[in-house]
Amino acid sequence: MEADSRSKKTICVEDLRRRVLTQAFEPGDYLDETELSEAYGISRPPLREVLRQLAGEGYVVLHENRGAQVAPMTHKTLRNFFVAAPMIYAATTRLAAEHATPAQMVRLKECQWAFRQAIRNGDAAERALGNERFHSIIGEMADNEFLMPSLRRLLIDHTRIGMTFYSPRKLELANQRELAADQHDQFIDLIEAGNADAAADLAVAHWELSRAQIESFVTPVSLQFPLGNAPGSEPKRGAS
Repeated sequence: MEADSRSKKTICVEDLRRRVLTQAFEPGDYLDETELSEAYGISRPPLREVLRQLAGEGYVVLHENRGAQVAPMTHKTLRNFFVAAPMIYAATTRLAAEHATPAQMVRLKECQWAFRQAIRNGDAAERALGNERFHSIIGEMADNEFLMPSLRRLLIDHTRIGMTFYSPRKLELANQRELAADQHDQFIDLIEAGNADAAADLAVAHWELSRAQIESFVTPVSLQFPLGNAPGSEPKRGAS
């Protein structure tokens, strides 16, 4: 019975992470503990343990008397994301090139293969999650207990933004998506070769490419219908 409970908790943790990353739960949403308890077949105490774990990882924020809120994405968090991302990505990738093991290189290549498959399949969620897994493995290669928590928190917002970037409907971002995938192959080559300087430079270039994700995320699609008559113009005949 205890093993079954742990299994349900593991499923709950993994699924809630995925639902936050893919924006099935939108930034700022409050989670209903009753609904989650019923959906995952676990009682409230283990569910609250799950939510505390997710809060520690940065997926949710716990509020007294209000429960768990999906980590918001505000002007301040996006600004701090912009400031921190290039520094953390560059440092992490540099260390990865210095410390990566052969077993980790195998995992990174397998992850890239799956990422390419997701691109071919046109699955935005799997593309965004595949990108998150790729950079998480690079973080593990870095083997730095101070950088890894910051990287994981960055990847939460990066993945949520990536749901827009990797959407097949965003045709104008197709070239950037292809270049991003090619850069993953370059990461593999540079890390495997132990070229720390070039790997760090590529991380910064990869981040600059990611700015398209942010712009697409925060900029609304242009409206295709008139909002009203221009100042000084006459209304069209028959208009009510």
